[in-house]
Amino acid sequence: MSDWQEISGGVTAPRGYQAAGITAGLKPSGQPDLASIWSEVEAIAAGVFTTVQVRAACVDYCRQRLQKKASARAILCNAGQANAATGSQGWQDAMESAQLLAEALQITPESILLASTGVIGQRIKMDKLRSGIPQLVQALAADGSDAAAKAICTTDLVPKSIALETMMGDRPVRVGGICKGSGMIHPNMATMLAFVTCDAAVSPPLWQEMLHRAADRSFNQITVDGDTSTNDTLIALANGQSRTSAITQMGPEAEKLEGMLTAVCQHLAKAIARDGEGATCLVEVQVSGADNEAAARQVAKTIVGSSLVKSAIFGRDPNWGRIAAAAGRAGVQFDPENLRIQLGDFLLMENGQPLAFDRAGASEYIKKAAAGAYLKEDTVLISASIGNGAGTGIAWGCDLSYDYVKINAEYTT
Repeated sequence: MSDWQEISGGVTAPRGYQAAGITAGLKPSGQPDLASIWSEVEAIAAGVFTTVQVRAACVDYCRQRLQKKASARAILCNAGQANAATGSQGWQDAMESAQLLAEALQITPESILLASTGVIGQRIKMDKLRSGIPQLVQALAADGSDAAAKAICTTDLVPKSIALETMMGDRPVRVGGICKGSGMIHPNMATMLAFVTCDAAVSPPLWQEMLHRAADRSFNQITVDGDTSTNDTLIALANGQSRTSAITQMGPEAEKLEGMLTAVCQHLAKAIARDGEGATCLVEVQVSGADNEAAARQVAKTIVGSSLVKSAIFGRDPNWGRIAAAAGRAGVQFDPENLRIQLGDFLLMENGQPLAFDRAGASEYIKKAAAGAYLKEDTVLISASIGNGAGTGIAWGCDLSYDYVKINAEYTT
């Protein structure tokens, strides 16, 4: 039983935050494309970013900012152009974007963090951004989370948000988040942007540590297509407006806050996986029996990221052999004779040996058909045990459909 409950409000549920999302003309579709999150006071800031070598200007900008000062007042996000692989001019565009928002908010550019999403190789349409910033600032509101969540989307079918609340002492503490992501999704991280707000007071090093661990157990455990992006950004702000005592080291309150932060990140991560381009279901892989958590997570995300496993799920084919093969190439040592695989309630392999589909009294054909029918569910659960260790891990993904190829073949046309 968790110590928190879900509430409404997204990133503006925590005290002291406003958000906005508008249509500035950055997207050819005319959909909302410019968003901001603003804290009424300077907030402790932490970030986790893409690990690839070709990065968007906003990623390098945020890294530099956070190295100099682990705090911020506002986040600016544009959708439509990734501003990645755009050279020195892309960097200048990022710097100007921060300056424009800072001037409109009457704060320093050092208190602005940036994110971009869209077509790689395209610069931000700065003329549209310049004219949109005043409108964006005017639209900032305490109920603006939904508008911001919509404005950061690209190929997403639905906006994604969550907010949780717990009690610390006699005061409520809240964590809220929004994110975008649908394709080009793979661990470390994915084509995803996620913004988390919190009204607790936390020391900068501890907040960064919490965010790293939360990312490892959420966004770094999802995959849609095996492609890692140039723009992956996870930013978390903590502004202290709950008026609770500052959390400076691990203890019961820190563990509660980190648990809530992780729960927010996992909810958003699963929403990305379920909204994978062309997906028809969410796939959750649970691995147990590993020597440690990291090994279990590695096996889980290898299984959920296997194109063969994903294709079999889309075809409603309970092909346990593909699951076993993926576990075996995860780079984690285990005895194949200890391998156990289960699909929902169907036990497919035990002690390294295949089993008849477990439905007593039915023919093999009927049993396989029943397991195939399970794959039509909205959420498909694959469980794998690889030994007797204490390590457990979870990863999330989706099936691989014909529509994935269609969506990406037509992405820039």
